[in-house]
Amino acid sequence: MHAPRISDFIRHHFRHFNAAALADAAEAYVRHLEAGGTMMITLAGAMSTAELGLSLAEMIRQDKVHIISCTGANLEEDVFNLVAHTHYERIPHYRYLTAAEEEALLERGMNRVTDTCIPEEEAMRRIERAVLKEWQAADAAGERYFPHEFLYRLLRSGALADSYEIDPKDSWLVAAAEKNLPLIVPGWEDSTLGNMYAGHCLQGHIRNVHTVRTGIEYMMMLADWYRKTAYERPVGFFQIGGGIAGDFPICVVPMLEQDMQIADVPRWAYFCQISDSTTSYGSYSGAVPNEKITWGKLSADTPSFIIESDATIVAPLVFAYVLESDAAAEATSTTVPETTDASALS
Repeated sequence: MHAPRISDFIRHHFRHFNAAALADAAEAYVRHLEAGGTMMITLAGAMSTAELGLSLAEMIRQDKVHIISCTGANLEEDVFNLVAHTHYERIPHYRYLTAAEEEALLERGMNRVTDTCIPEEEAMRRIERAVLKEWQAADAAGERYFPHEFLYRLLRSGALADSYEIDPKDSWLVAAAEKNLPLIVPGWEDSTLGNMYAGHCLQGHIRNVHTVRTGIEYMMMLADWYRKTAYERPVGFFQIGGGIAGDFPICVVPMLEQDMQIADVPRWAYFCQISDSTTSYGSYSGAVPNEKITWGKLSADTPSFIIESDATIVAPLVFAYVLESDAAAEATSTTVPETTDASALS
């Protein structure tokens, strides 16, 4: 007896409440792509440290994701894990740590993210030393690049290849660099590498603080990408978590329409958010999708879903559903029908 495919399991078991929302959102994602749509995925929280690359990288390789907006932490933490995975430590009992035990982790250079400790020297400082060379080379040449472009350059240079501690196929940033996927990293300054960059500017190691391009330039880049894309293919929005990773890029539509007075800007054609933030007074992260209609981000007929759950559980399931649905369609289209009539095969 063969184990059921994940997509079949979801269709059979996920029938109500957040489970049904997951199934509906995943099926609508598939339909959006089948209709020729493109998809933005936004990454908040610590999804890279949660190793979302195990499923997201394949989504990128199979063209199920066409642009990503992420926090600076998610950008860098995928690379941290790439080069220092064996030095990470998992703390299953993190809820019960004393303040003294937290201090002991600090003294060992183990920066805790929920149940996972990121090793400062093997991960953060190793990448700092490598990317500093990229920053300084650009600074000396009078060149400027976005935060993600510096990491793309670093990965493509091969300088880290001997330090990989996971299979690079499980790194979503490696997959993105190979595809030259457009990335938006709003608020990059609020990240470990952003802090390090500020320190190097203060110490005079980098002369031009604008060697790393800014968030305003990211919005301009996104606006250009959206105008070129959305008039030809509908663009969907798959939001993991809340915060700036989602709030920043979704505003490109009302900016184009309301602030720039451009007529007939297509709105986001699909919307799904995975979040454990519930609706409350003034919560952007917990706002239900229909609130976004009033801001000109979504239309009344935009397929919209909100899955109030843990993204570390939900996102890989949705991605598996999307990938399996594509594989099933391909298998169906290439299957030769059973027949005993040889003429039917000629």
